[in-house]
Amino acid sequence: MSPMVKLPLGMEYALLGLMRGAPAHAYAIHKRLAQTDVLRLVWHVKQRQTYAALDRLVDEGYIREHREVAGRRPPRRMFQLTAAGEAAYARWVTTPVQHGREFRQEFMARLYCAGREGPATLAVLIAAQEAACAERIAWLASQAEDAATAPLDRLVVRFRLGQLLATRTWLAECRAELLG
Repeated sequence: MSPMVKLPLGMEYALLGLMRGAPAHAYAIHKRLAQTDVLRLVWHVKQRQTYAALDRLVDEGYIREHREVAGRRPPRRMFQLTAAGEAAYARWVTTPVQHGREFRQEFMARLYCAGREGPATLAVLIAAQEAACAERIAWLASQAEDAATAPLDRLVVRFRLGQLLATRTWLAECRAELLG
């Protein structure tokens, strides 16, 4: 038996966003995640992974579970956000990612969820991510110019700097297209 793969916490927070509004059963939550085009490009999640993530969210106190009986069918597990879950989601959806490796999955999920919340939330997230990029760009630029840095190290720093500059340009495109 292989060990269960623990998904990035971002997927769990995205689940919170998909559950906002009304209670939902586990399979419906999984289907929302699997059928959302943007999130499907970010994560390939198996049903058992979604269920494990829901269990972790229950353990963390972010959602509560109850059983719903419908006719002769087995009871369905229904989930609903708690106040702690709402607060955790609200923090997550407007907080920038700190590392480039988190950008492809984590930031894209936040961007999708922020868009669902509306222009104000989207503007806060994009501005926060732009500020985080600007801070990291300034630090990397100083490292790239440091004469004491070994040549290979400088090349790696310049590569990372180039990625962040491209990310900053892309964030400006996001601002223009999504916020007008």
